[in-house]
Amino acid sequence: MKYSSQAVAKPYFIFALILLAGELLFGILMGIQYVYGDFLFPLIPFNVLRMVHVNLLIVLLLFGFMGATYYLVPEEAEHELWSPKLAIITFWVFVVAGVLTILGYLFVPYAELTKLTFNNILPTMGREFLEQPLPTKVGIVIVVLSYVLNTAMTVIKGRKTVITTVLLTGLIGLAVFFLFSFYVPDNLIEDKFFWWFTVHLWVEAVWELILGAILAFVVLKVTGVDREHIDKWLYLIIAMTMVSGILGTGHHFFYMGAPEYWLWIGSISSAVEPLPFFLMILFVFTMSKERKIQHDNEIALTWAKGTAVISFLGAGVWGFMHTLAPVDMYTHGTQLTAAHGHLSFYGAYVMIVFTVISYAMPILRGRPHGNCKAAQKRELIAFWMMNIGMVGLTLALTVAGIMQIMDQRVGTHLVGFMESQASISSVYFVRLGFGLLVFAGLLVYFSSFFVKEDKK
Repeated sequence: MKYSSQAVAKPYFIFALILLAGELLFGILMGIQYVYGDFLFPLIPFNVLRMVHVNLLIVLLLFGFMGATYYLVPEEAEHELWSPKLAIITFWVFVVAGVLTILGYLFVPYAELTKLTFNNILPTMGREFLEQPLPTKVGIVIVVLSYVLNTAMTVIKGRKTVITTVLLTGLIGLAVFFLFSFYVPDNLIEDKFFWWFTVHLWVEAVWELILGAILAFVVLKVTGVDREHIDKWLYLIIAMTMVSGILGTGHHFFYMGAPEYWLWIGSISSAVEPLPFFLMILFVFTMSKERKIQHDNEIALTWAKGTAVISFLGAGVWGFMHTLAPVDMYTHGTQLTAAHGHLSFYGAYVMIVFTVISYAMPILRGRPHGNCKAAQKRELIAFWMMNIGMVGLTLALTVAGIMQIMDQRVGTHLVGFMESQASISSVYFVRLGFGLLVFAGLLVYFSSFFVKEDKK
């Protein structure tokens, strides 16, 4: 660890992993409810499980991004973090706000929660993925603005690099586009139109800048290649991401009342969106081949390669699979959408958090060359368990989605929703099994932290 202020990243990483365990646990409970509908009902109905599952994912990724930023920015800027104290304060503010919000979801009926949290003053609740109460949304704004300020001041006072420039651009976009979560038009079409300005432009635009910057930093450290080489690749990937990601918002506007020209804009841009993820594969594997050092932390590079490959599959292949307008007309809202969502979020964002933790956490624990070989071997087992589990889960959801489409939308003998769900229940058992494999892999990953160091 080159700068003492990098230590503030550690609690962010730890809490992100705790939230990941909770997110997977609630996902498993949802998987059980898919095959045993009365499980935990009415104690925790499906809509509450889903709300907690999704919100935990968003919050854990924000904690992961913040930890990654507070670790890499001082090293890139060659300057101590502007205010480590502010980073610690915002950590605890975010933890308290996040925990209270999840407890609210679990123990207070949502309609009552809206009354208790002043939704009547500024209505913002009730929208998918943005269910957070008004005080939580305000808290997120304060935390993110503090985060951006801390990062920007550190960059201003220190060395400027392409990595910090791309990262800071992504962070500013993260803050700006979240503001649309406060705008809820009365017109349902306008509501959905602007709702995607947060949901899509976060995950398919500015978050990808954050992903690219973190990935470039880790690859730079574990391969030792020339910074200029990495910068050129990063610029190319980010340029493709911004062009396709911003216009790609259009593939959500197909059949919701928006003008017909979005059918063309959305479809064409969707065809381009897999390209930056494919470039990411070429980038990581090319840098690995041209490496100038043999870093002892091999597992960090493995996670980096996995991030590139799985994000290309999830966001690129599975995304393109159903985002052309003539296809989306039949696939929208089916389990095929869920297949894309699971693999893309895991591959692009959960895995980049694993990547930076795998590189940075050993250093934060006093192991500058990475964990011992035994710990890395344990982590590699966890890597394959989680990846096989997620790919298997995605394939199961894909099969379920195709069966659902044939049952309800394009088949010769169409049936109702519940009848269709009954016909694909066996696939949900398979999906649940792979979900349990992912959770088991996470437990193996946690155990790698407790492997004793090799005796010298």
